[in-house]
Amino acid sequence: MSKSDVFHLGLTKNDLQGATLAIVPGDPERVEKIAALMDKPVKLASHREFTSWRAELDGKPVIVCSTGIGGPSTSIAVEELAQLGIRTFLRIGTTGAIQPHINVGDVLVTTASVRLDGASLHFAPMEYPAVADFACTTALVEAAKSIGATTHIGVTASSDTFYPGQERYDTFSGRVVSRFKGSMEEWQSMGVMNYEMESATLLTMCASQGLRAGMVAGVIVNRTQQEIPNAETMKQTESHAVKIVVEAARRLL
Repeated sequence: MSKSDVFHLGLTKNDLQGATLAIVPGDPERVEKIAALMDKPVKLASHREFTSWRAELDGKPVIVCSTGIGGPSTSIAVEELAQLGIRTFLRIGTTGAIQPHINVGDVLVTTASVRLDGASLHFAPMEYPAVADFACTTALVEAAKSIGATTHIGVTASSDTFYPGQERYDTFSGRVVSRFKGSMEEWQSMGVMNYEMESATLLTMCASQGLRAGMVAGVIVNRTQQEIPNAETMKQTESHAVKIVVEAARRLL
């Protein structure tokens, strides 16, 4: 493959060196941190929100590629990585919990997502579930337990927007459209653990196309208590989540 074969990532199939697993954070700045926990990390490319590195785990190649925020850019990264040979995707992120018993610093492993996005509809109808792969989920749970992380397993609400779709009123207008008023309380009553912005697209894409995907997130704020995370706590939580996703990748190779 030439660079023109994938439109955005700037990668060739040769860059992957046979890798079939990718760790996909949203934040480009998180990519190098993840790759640094593995052997032989090498930066491959950086274009817009997509930064990619290759590294090795137990002698096997692994790709780390950022997706940016939200479903549309996530769909681009997943599509182009799949074209290049990736078959397993492990998403790592940070999140706001909405259940009062979940503490800041805990880890959430998503089994399925409420599809509050639009991008996933371009891959499967709304009736199709956004569900994580069982082997990926198991690897993430086992990896979290191996480092002693307090882990919660369950359903995530995945929204296109950070503010109204997650029923945030601390905005310029303070307005939330009627569709989302009271929605956080409703999701809480159904046992939904948290909000984030990518998992519905990732899980729908992968499940509907025969790819594997899993999702882990570190809790940086509990929205039943506060809206703004503490910077130091956020750094520590991110560090735990990064270790978990790398260990899960090792178990899946």
